[in-house]
Amino acid sequence: MIALASKCLVFELASGESVPLSAEMISVEVMGEAARRFEPEFVRNAAAAVFHYFRHDLGRETVSMAEFAEALERVLRDFGLNVESVQELPAQKSDLDRDLRALAQESGEAGELVFFPRLRHAVREQLRLSPRVIRFHGLRSCVKRLAGARRWSPRCENLQEQILDYLRSCLGAESHPRRCALVVESASK
Repeated sequence: MIALASKCLVFELASGESVPLSAEMISVEVMGEAARRFEPEFVRNAAAAVFHYFRHDLGRETVSMAEFAEALERVLRDFGLNVESVQELPAQKSDLDRDLRALAQESGEAGELVFFPRLRHAVREQLRLSPRVIRFHGLRSCVKRLAGARRWSPRCENLQEQILDYLRSCLGAESHPRRCALVVESASK
């Protein structure tokens, strides 16, 4: 058995998969009015505080994604943020899921030059169906494939942030009639 790094927690995903993540690897997106009230840095610090609480205060090595989200919601609500968790939204047929690793594979040798336009097209395609939730999975595998890396590196970290920023900007740039949540999972299904 491989020992877990002291700066990581094992997150149990709804799919049953377990993924070790550090506080820096957790991405939380706040949308709507709440996004205007709080800076992204504030939300990242709140997520890091919840991470610290589970890892160091409670001495836990494993936490479910739902448990982590619930604790983060409580913290954000204490600061006056009206939070509606994506986990609370019932799954519908109109909820869509795309594999980022498959998009990276389809991009071939052209890599990022082809990947980002395909990603924008995937967002537009999904928004046309007016879903409540747009889901992307396989972010970590996608980033490693695009970066040509076997192990996670600072280049991978930067590329991951570029992809997340790009998804946020794509979602913000498109006009859509319904409020829609964006979920990006690191692991593949």
